[in-house]
Amino acid sequence: ATPSNQFRAILRRTSLLMAYEVTKRLPLVTTSVVTPLEKTFGAKVARPVVLVPILRAGLGLVGGFVEVIPDARVGHIGLYRDHDTLQPVDYYFKVPSAQEERDFFVLDPMLATGGSAAAACAALKKAGARSIRLLCIVAAPEGVQKMLDLVPDVPVYAASLDRRLNEHGYILPGLGDAGDRLFGTK
Repeated sequence: ATPSNQFRAILRRTSLLMAYEVTKRLPLVTTSVVTPLEKTFGAKVARPVVLVPILRAGLGLVGGFVEVIPDARVGHIGLYRDHDTLQPVDYYFKVPSAQEERDFFVLDPMLATGGSAAAACAALKKAGARSIRLLCIVAAPEGVQKMLDLVPDVPVYAASLDRRLNEHGYILPGLGDAGDRLFGTK
């Protein structure tokens, strides 16, 4: 019964916390910093970060990530799961070039069957991405296993690992359809 505005706020806060966790493992480089009193040294992320939400539910995670990584670029991958076959169907792909070494963060609140997430990662690899991470709020063991089977070099970061999928490919206990809850379409 959580209204869409509260659901959006919860996703944003959770994604902000996840962004802190995932970025602390990124490679850093030393950089000089001039303070009002003297020159000193600090650290910054070594490579540019690209956030890639899987449309449309992944959009709910972008806000928290750009608060932590304000210089991140944002691409988009349009995928949806066919309700009969449970297979991913792609309809849109627009991401910054992978020619420069970048860290790609695929964002999707739910990792259910794993088909869409694995397809998004495969599409990024085909476009030249070499460093990819998948970030989700809730994962099912079946989706995690599919990621391990199809894209074993892509680490999965999940805030929660739920029990299993039901016969329709929905996570139990899960959150329902994150896109519909985010945008109030049901």
